[in-house]
Amino acid sequence: MILTTTPSVEGRQITQYLGVLAGEAILGANVFKDLFAGIRDIVGGRSGAYEEELRKARDIALQELTLAAQQLGADAVVAVDLDYETVGQGGSMLMVTASGTAVRLG
Repeated sequence: MILTTTPSVEGRQITQYLGVLAGEAILGANVFKDLFAGIRDIVGGRSGAYEEELRKARDIALQELTLAAQQLGADAVVAVDLDYETVGQGGSMLMVTASGTAVRLG
């Protein structure tokens, strides 16, 4: 499955648009508590554990996007966008959303 942030796939023609898709992942409050409890992991203003959790959430969102595209018979997802939002009471959770347009290529 080709995932791209561009509106097209270089060298390939889009023959059919199958629709806008999204995949989401949510990091719960316990993740934040665990990460902040281990704040000593921070080096140079960065938290390796926190970044790893964000990477996992992003990967899950992209996997869900890919699965949804495969179910439609898509060859690619173009115009992929990643969004990060805080949700829940007091912003206690982080949601990562990957969205894009599923297409068939010629």
